[in-house]
Amino acid sequence: MFIITTRSQDMNAHATPTPETSVGLPRLNEPAPAFDALTTDGRKTNADYKGKWLILFSHPADFTPVCTTEFVAFANRAEEFAALDTQLLGLSIDSHYAHIAWMRSIKASFGIEIPFPIIADLDMKVAQTYGMIQPGASDTQAVRATFVIDPEGILRAMVYYPMTNGRSVDEFLRLVKALQTSDTHKVATPENWTPGQDVIVPTPQTAAAAEARMSEGFDTKDWYFSTKSL
Repeated sequence: MFIITTRSQDMNAHATPTPETSVGLPRLNEPAPAFDALTTDGRKTNADYKGKWLILFSHPADFTPVCTTEFVAFANRAEEFAALDTQLLGLSIDSHYAHIAWMRSIKASFGIEIPFPIIADLDMKVAQTYGMIQPGASDTQAVRATFVIDPEGILRAMVYYPMTNGRSVDEFLRLVKALQTSDTHKVATPENWTPGQDVIVPTPQTAAAAEARMSEGFDTKDWYFSTKSL
């Protein structure tokens, strides 16, 4: 699994890509790449999701078992995403008709109705723009890439899984909650944070502020590490 999120302070410098391995990726904290695509719910563009959070996720192919489990999981949690003002949008390099047939198959076989649209990306335009095509995995299928886009259309997180392993839908619920909490309260969240747990207070930026931090009333382990409840 390859994860990129905003505000990382622990990432190593990127190696210079070679022509053989270079894969274009969108950039965090910049506008998400524009798209205008046919879906199972008509044409969709970035503008359709303005003012809402969006999870755009790709899968390798319709009528495959791992992808089916993911779609069932996203469908089962769709109301929880909606409660977070978050929309879901799938994508694969399959036809519009294949998507419709697969959605009907899932309903018939698993009793689950897919409540979100799926992009038909036969020309791979959206997949290539978002770096969903990974040559080391496949030149004709999208890997399990997931993008979290905020209400202003800014890309806030990217998560990549290999084609052989399904992603965790619970993690994307958790991640959206964490991002929304950070935006609202101007804080960071620790490893595996969930609502109700303490959050991390921004680190002091001057020596004087570091000295003052020790007496500011937070749960302070050292000048650079303080937490508080919300």
